[in-house]
Amino acid sequence: MHRVPAAFRSRLPADAEASPPWLRPLVDNLHRVPAAFRSRLPADALAWMAAAGARARVSGASRDAAVLMLFSGPHTGTAGAPPADVDLLVTVRADSLRHHAGQAAFPGGATDAEDSGPVATALREAREETGVDPQRLRPLATVERLYIAPSGFHVVPVLAYSPDPGPVSVVDTAETAIVSRVPLSAFLNPQNRLMVYRDARTRRWAGPAFLLNEMLVWGFTGQVISAMLDVAGWARPWDTTDVRALDEAMTLVGEGRGRR
Repeated sequence: MHRVPAAFRSRLPADAEASPPWLRPLVDNLHRVPAAFRSRLPADALAWMAAAGARARVSGASRDAAVLMLFSGPHTGTAGAPPADVDLLVTVRADSLRHHAGQAAFPGGATDAEDSGPVATALREAREETGVDPQRLRPLATVERLYIAPSGFHVVPVLAYSPDPGPVSVVDTAETAIVSRVPLSAFLNPQNRLMVYRDARTRRWAGPAFLLNEMLVWGFTGQVISAMLDVAGWARPWDTTDVRALDEAMTLVGEGRGRR
């Protein structure tokens, strides 16, 4: 197993100095992500998630996990809008997986006993899924863990930066269908944004989503990205009344609306 450098093994406080100027608005406001994440959920959804998370902790049914939010781009720039060549590493999970099959996601997964903390988990899983070299990355900070009720995971998002992460690709087709460094501009483009709900019973629980050329980013990952854009001040006004069922939104993938 890949050895994670000792400095990366535990939870990290925000490290603005290690990040490029354009990323600092996010690093400085990363502590606001959980509140921004929850802000788009109705009160009954929040209450249900909180109760489910509490039951999982008491019963021991929940598992710890971590995901890697890797931004790549030049170390130059200003604290304003990110440069045009900034990207975010995203995968699409294989259709055969037990949890969140076929969904777009950050690289990541369940914590192993050998992992020394969420940063170690995120780096290990990212290497196993995308082939990225952890030595080329700089973990910057961790977000307060968030509960995913459908799968029962308490997830710690780990923010990282690399001026050049090197080649990435699908390592194991049984786990991952797509690995892509998605231009951040695609997430910023209001035309690529919409709200998605899973089925008619949960329509009022619709969450932020991003319609790209090869994937629909929705659910937990869509909400986290939306929250990051909000707290960093990068989000542009978009049509939150464009609310689609998941099946309908998935039919739009590949129709040329994304990646602009």
